[in-house]
Amino acid sequence: MITVVIPALNESKTIGSVVRTMRKSPRVSEVIVVDDGSIDGTPEVASSEGATVVTSSFLGKGASMQDGASVARNEYLLFMDGDLTEFVPDLAERMTRPLVSNLADYVKARFTRSGGRVTELAAKPLLKVFFPELLHIDQPLGGVVATRKGLLRSLEFENDYGVDIGLLIDMFAKGARILQVDIGFIEHDCQPLESLRRMASQVTRTILDRAQRLGRLTESQVIAVHEQERQDSADLESTIQRLGSPEKLALIDMDGTLIKGRFVDELAKAVAKEHQLASLLDNKNLCAKVRTERIAAIFEGTPQEVFQNVAMKMPLTKGAVVLVVGLRKRGYAVGIVSDSYYIATEVIRRRVFADFSMAHLLRFVDRRANGDISISPAMQHDQGCPVHPICKQNVLQHFSEQMGYMPRTLAIGDNEGDACLLQAADLGIAFEPKTHHVAKCANQIVRRNIASTLNYMDHEFEEVSSQWLPPFLASKISGDGLF
Repeated sequence: MITVVIPALNESKTIGSVVRTMRKSPRVSEVIVVDDGSIDGTPEVASSEGATVVTSSFLGKGASMQDGASVARNEYLLFMDGDLTEFVPDLAERMTRPLVSNLADYVKARFTRSGGRVTELAAKPLLKVFFPELLHIDQPLGGVVATRKGLLRSLEFENDYGVDIGLLIDMFAKGARILQVDIGFIEHDCQPLESLRRMASQVTRTILDRAQRLGRLTESQVIAVHEQERQDSADLESTIQRLGSPEKLALIDMDGTLIKGRFVDELAKAVAKEHQLASLLDNKNLCAKVRTERIAAIFEGTPQEVFQNVAMKMPLTKGAVVLVVGLRKRGYAVGIVSDSYYIATEVIRRRVFADFSMAHLLRFVDRRANGDISISPAMQHDQGCPVHPICKQNVLQHFSEQMGYMPRTLAIGDNEGDACLLQAADLGIAFEPKTHHVAKCANQIVRRNIASTLNYMDHEFEEVSSQWLPPFLASKISGDGLF
């Protein structure tokens, strides 16, 4: 029998018909929808059509595919896209027949469709250079794939648009028998230009990465591509463009707010730099910029993976995921704004399903920190905060200028570095405030479970628009008190 795995993010318009069609197949005994933090009712629609719904462990298609495969009861797996609007009803049988007949180990769908620009302009030219053996695959980026569960255990899943091409190349490298099966015409939802740009970048990086691993490209070239892609992803202008035109914007601190503790403290412990860090954190004679630069310097030589592993292991604040998904369901574009490092905020962003993150950008050479850091442009502005040259409040100014309007804003933080932002936002929430001043800068105080912010907003925020209660009065009404 076959298990169908469908990674899904905000596909409520199509997921029902995809699940319904798959369940009609006599060979399909299980349909698993792995939800990536959808806010449009995708999980509910999938469940109502008989799918088993699980929540992804980490934002991104690769993690969703792994999560689905790990809980699948059957050995034969069919991965499907959740945004398909038209496909043949016997797709499951067509795709898995070569597996059952032992004619193939990995089956890619061949189909006709509109679009395919990234395939033609990025994937195929690179495959021609580095993997000409795979050039005959018509849709190397297609997400309709059938294979056996056991073959996936040793493979690495990219966690972005590179996942499908990465798996194809890895299967080729393992000597798997790869076959194409014609499934006729299918139709996907169209992708905006900004998404296609990111897709092309991630597909390019994945192909070059695999070429390097297999001795078809030098390592230095691949590392340079990785680093450039990482830096490009932090670009302020492209981040704001990617969000479109949201009516509501939520900016949330990371340390002490979305995660328990402070990332840099745990990083220092991981590399035995606690003493050096403490001497800088306690030095009140250093301005914020110099302190940030000197702290970055003590981590020179630290491998990139150490930063990522520390961020993965740090415990989330109670209710963090519920808060972020809940805000997105209420129409907010949700971002993490932190005076920590972008390499860490991006990990936390994916763990809580946020839309973007803004933080200081460390430089890496050969996948090791070189001690240099670029202060986040989003936190600097000539006409921004009159008190602090580097301030989270300045993020609001950039959004207003680039969008041409100011969305309704919510800010959530806990320490002095968040105070100006809390005061400038339409609604400022102090979560377990560290000082009396931070509490006074906020409209409301939330304790213990950060998701309880949603309860307050549902009862107060939407009704009073942008005219909030004074901070001292709001804190009394909350019943929590200050400390």
